[in-house]
Amino acid sequence: MSWMAWTLPTAIFFTAIGLALVGLTVLEVYRPTERVRGFLPMATTRGDRFFISLLSAAFIHLLWLGLMDKGLLVVSGVSAVWAALLMRWG
Repeated sequence: MSWMAWTLPTAIFFTAIGLALVGLTVLEVYRPTERVRGFLPMATTRGDRFFISLLSAAFIHLLWLGLMDKGLLVVSGVSAVWAALLMRWG
């Protein structure tokens, strides 16, 4: 794996996503999901909302990087709040 520049933030990011997927799998076993309709224009499952939150967080970060020269800590907080809102009421 020396071809990739693994840094601590990169390792933390991929570990967090892996743990979230494991957590969602365990939650699915004990509380199976059902399609619900929230503020999104379609009925979604828990996994759908998680995937949409990951994609939208990536786009939020790319937009931030394209428009601002500031650090990513603020936008990471915005993305986390958006993901929480999406997972709860999306």
